[in-house]
Amino acid sequence: MTAGAPADSNPLCGRSPVAFRDGPFENLKVPLAWTAAVVAVVAMAGAALLLVSDRTTPDGGSSYGAARGAAASVTGPVSGVFAAPVRWVGAVTDYIGGYFFAVSENRRLKAEVAELEPWRDQAIALKNVNARYEAMLGLRTEPAVPMVTARAISDARGPFNRAKLVDVGASKGVRIGNPVINEHGLIGRVTGVTGGVSRMVLLTDVASRTPVLVDRTDARALLTGDGSDNPRLEFVRGAGSVQAGDRILSSGDGGGLPRGIPIGVAAKGIDGSWRVKLFSDRGAVDYVRVLLFQDFGQLIDPNALNAPPLAGLTTAPPPNAEQAGAIGDAAARRQAAAEAQAARARAAAVAATPPATTPAAAQARPVQTRPAQPRPAAEAPSAAMSPQTTPAQAPEGAT
Repeated sequence: MTAGAPADSNPLCGRSPVAFRDGPFENLKVPLAWTAAVVAVVAMAGAALLLVSDRTTPDGGSSYGAARGAAASVTGPVSGVFAAPVRWVGAVTDYIGGYFFAVSENRRLKAEVAELEPWRDQAIALKNVNARYEAMLGLRTEPAVPMVTARAISDARGPFNRAKLVDVGASKGVRIGNPVINEHGLIGRVTGVTGGVSRMVLLTDVASRTPVLVDRTDARALLTGDGSDNPRLEFVRGAGSVQAGDRILSSGDGGGLPRGIPIGVAAKGIDGSWRVKLFSDRGAVDYVRVLLFQDFGQLIDPNALNAPPLAGLTTAPPPNAEQAGAIGDAAARRQAAAEAQAARARAAAVAATPPATTPAAAQARPVQTRPAQPRPAAEAPSAAMSPQTTPAQAPEGAT
């Protein structure tokens, strides 16, 4: 570098023009943009020349295949090195973008969850109600008894009173004495009816008396409510007929309840008495079914009772020819036997009857006596009935 050279001719100074030093073009300055443009044009021209001059070899390859392969082998590692930062930057960008997307998605999902929570609660409530309805509609009695579904609208509880009001009444056919059940078993009976509301007394009420039986031994008893949750089992017939865990069913005695409605399980109380754990306590008593049951007469079809007995067995198919011949021969033999028996009876009657004689003939004949002769067996009753014979009644041969 000479002392008289200008400061801006230094290539390290950061100016854009490029100075050609130590040559004939020492004072020539070319802008950097022009230099880049020239290089690009030259590269494009070379690329175009290569494309135009490229020819396909007979084996289907390219005339520049070897040059391309050499260039690819040289520039491959370099391209991989330069591409690695690009990949790293892309991965970091994707990670950062995913993080911000997850944050926004989380906020959106939280808003949806908060909006759907009331619907979830309603769905759970409706599911429970539908399950109760399905269980109630699935109740069947044998024999079938008409039923009406109701809902408990209020209840009265106290040390002695255990009752509920249901929203069905006389307009639905409900009457006093109808049993009330739920999907678990018997609850109580109807004791009061209005047009649209009925009063139901539970099995635990002190006024409740229900005839029951033990399923295992068929022993009869009386279920008596005393205000507690487990009514007492009284008047059990038979020693040892009840054990802990025995199922208690309605007996149907008295005609107030159908037979076989589940009630509960027998258990020994603290006071030593037998009590019943009610099946109806397994769930809330809010949906019930009222059995429209009055007596056992409504469970029987009167037409079936008035039908002739063995109606299906009295109608037989007509006999075939062989059977008809055998039946005719048997009838002929029976008729011949009956006629022969009648003839023998007539002959015996004629032989047992004495001939009739007139009074004049009896007076004209002298009376002669001779020892009595034995009579035939057929005439013995006549001799026994008239031990003394008169001349008019003297047998033939006694003259």
